[in-house]
Amino acid sequence: MSNFRYSRPELFPPVIKNLLIINLLVWIAQLTLQNRFPLTDLLSLHPAIPPKLEQILAQSGELSGLRRFHPYELISYMFAHAAIDSHGGIVFAHILFNMFALWMFGRTLENLWGAKRFIFFYIASGIGAALFHLAIQYFRCGQLADAIIANDQAGVTKLLGALSPALGASGAIMGIMVAFGYLFPNTEFMIMPIPIPIKAKWLVLAYVALDLFGGITNYSTDNVAHFAHLGGALAGFIIVYVWNKTNRKTLY
Repeated sequence: MSNFRYSRPELFPPVIKNLLIINLLVWIAQLTLQNRFPLTDLLSLHPAIPPKLEQILAQSGELSGLRRFHPYELISYMFAHAAIDSHGGIVFAHILFNMFALWMFGRTLENLWGAKRFIFFYIASGIGAALFHLAIQYFRCGQLADAIIANDQAGVTKLLGALSPALGASGAIMGIMVAFGYLFPNTEFMIMPIPIPIKAKWLVLAYVALDLFGGITNYSTDNVAHFAHLGGALAGFIIVYVWNKTNRKTLY
């Protein structure tokens, strides 16, 4: 007699459901409190400024308005999203895309791993994304200091993005996407307007390649934290690779 029981995958497993709710509530709070309380700024991931640049900014009087990095931001930033643009309009795309990707890829992983392992993976990928982003920003802040000393206006303009805060769940979600692509590489997706199905492994590699290209070629002219995405992808890959070394079952 077999004790095997079939467990139907949940469409909204508990961690995914709660992450969706928390992110939405934080986004609504950002919208409603922004004019009275700087919630977005408090939750965002701010750069760690090297002493050389800090001294330059202090001498120019610009340091007083610049928020420094706090350790809690390693987690808080991944629960905040762009809510209001520079013209005062509401930003929907950032949270909608992230939450859709979280649900689309994450629910399969949570059903596979269980809630505890999945939430660990999600938070660890997000922290990995933050640490990689901070390291790159620290290096770029050093370059910014050198450009200011050399009176290189083109270099200063190019590197000003190093002082910008980052926010959003994208780094953790890139980890989830990489894990999905590693475990289920041949799962096919339809991505509009491309009229043919794309396997998960090629879809994930395309996203990683786009972030690598964007991170290398573009320092400050877009608002995307490309290296945070890459850090999340790297952290997610390392974790799922280590976990899967002890489990040689075919999962696809």
